[in-house]
Amino acid sequence: MSDNIRGALIMMASMMCFTLNDTLTKTLAGALPPHQVLVMRNGLTTLVLLAVSVHLGHFRLKLPRRDRGLILARGLAEAASAYFFLNALFHLPLANVTAVVQSLPLAVTLAAAIFLKEPVGWRRASAIGVGFIGVLLILRPGPEGFSLYSFYSLMAVAVVTLRELFTRQVKGDVPSLLITTVTSATVFVSALIYGGAVGGWVAPSGGQWITVGSAAAVILVAYVASVMAMRVGEVSFVSPFRYVSLLWALLLGWLVFGDWPGPITLLGGAIVIGSGLFMIWREQRIARRAVTTEAAARTLGSGRGLK
Repeated sequence: MSDNIRGALIMMASMMCFTLNDTLTKTLAGALPPHQVLVMRNGLTTLVLLAVSVHLGHFRLKLPRRDRGLILARGLAEAASAYFFLNALFHLPLANVTAVVQSLPLAVTLAAAIFLKEPVGWRRASAIGVGFIGVLLILRPGPEGFSLYSFYSLMAVAVVTLRELFTRQVKGDVPSLLITTVTSATVFVSALIYGGAVGGWVAPSGGQWITVGSAAAVILVAYVASVMAMRVGEVSFVSPFRYVSLLWALLLGWLVFGDWPGPITLLGGAIVIGSGLFMIWREQRIARRAVTTEAAARTLGSGRGLK
C-alpha cells in the first residue's frame, strides 16, 4: 500500500471521527445546554492535551509576543465558532450543517486574498462564487427555509475562517500540539465564563457523561489522525478526502436521527464539494507549474555558468 493510499484511508477515518463526535454531541440536544457540553467535552480534552504538552516541554518555549497574541486570538475565534456551530448542530440536520462547513476552504481562500493579499486567479475566484451558490441552496434563504440557526452555521464558517487567518500568521516552528492545547483550554474557559453569566446548568446523568467522554475521545483521535494523514501522503492527494465527512454525515444522520436531506440540499452540497475539489486541483496545478519554471530557470542558469 502506497503512502498516498494510507494517507487517504487515515484522512477518511479522521473525518469519520469528526462526524461521529458531532453525532454524539447532537444526541445531547435538549438534554444539556450547548455551553455545558463545551465545558464538559473541552475540559476532558484539555486535560489530556495539557498533560502531553507539559511532558514534551512545550510550555517552556519562549514564544514572541506576536505569536502568543495570535494563538490566544485563534483560541477565542475557536470558542466563538464552537458556540455557533453547536447551536446550529442542535437545531439543524447533521448533514445540512456539515455541508455548509464544507465551504470553509472556499471562505479561507477568499479571506486570504482580501486580508493577506494572497493571489487568487479568476478561475479560483469563480469556483468560490459557485461554491457559495451551493451554500445558498443548502440554506435556502427565505421565509420558510432560513432560520436563526442557519445564520449560526454561516457565522461558524465565518469565525473559523478568521481562526485560520490567525493560524497562518503563527510562525511555523511553533508546535501544533501547543496551539491545539491553548485553543482547547480557551474554549473551555470561555464556555465556563459564558455559562456562569447565563446560567442554565443541568446535572448530567451517567449516560450523558459517557456520551461526552466518548465525544472527547473521538475528537482527540480525529485531531491526531488528521495530522498523520497530512504527513503520510502528499497534501494534494490526501486533502480531497476531507469531503467524505459529508458522506459520513448523511449516513449517521439517517441512521441515528432519521434525517435525509432533500434534493436541493444534496445539490447544494455537491456544488460546494465540486468547487472545493476544483480549488485543490487548481492549486496543485499552479504549484507544479511553479516547480517546473524554477527547475527550468536553474537549468538555464547552470548552462550559462558552463559557458
